[in-house]
Amino acid sequence: MAGAYDDRDGKIWMDGRLVEWRDAKVHILTHALHYASSVFEGERCYEGKIFKGHEHSLRLRKSANLLGMEVPYSADEIDAAKEAMLKANGWTNAYVRAIAWRGAGEDMGVSAKRNPVRLAIAGWEWGNYYGDAKTKGAKLDISKWKRPSPETIPSEAKA
Repeated sequence: MAGAYDDRDGKIWMDGRLVEWRDAKVHILTHALHYASSVFEGERCYEGKIFKGHEHSLRLRKSANLLGMEVPYSADEIDAAKEAMLKANGWTNAYVRAIAWRGAGEDMGVSAKRNPVRLAIAGWEWGNYYGDAKTKGAKLDISKWKRPSPETIPSEAKA
């Protein structure tokens, strides 16, 4: 068992550099904790290659833009950061989580456009998410909930 996600060995890429896993922290008054101003991507790396990695990086930036945030890294820079994080941890098969969020700054209102947009990329070794469902089949259900109309929120953003 790897333990709690906040108490592991390894490296996380955060705001342009690799940091020790336990040092990857944000302040309690980070805007995203209060107003959910964050976007993320969940990606799988198989045999050293992130499945559709560049497309995920592009979508992360698009989702951020839909929420009025400009990620301060290009898709190519995000790709390089994901590769650096995987290499630093010695992983070839892993789950990769990129997250961009509006950080702590001068504003605590809903918009907070003056607050910095931050970016972190973490990862962990994660086996088959669905267990033996790949060979035995999975039980599915249809949700009673409906996606909100695109006119109400940017529902195409992964936020």
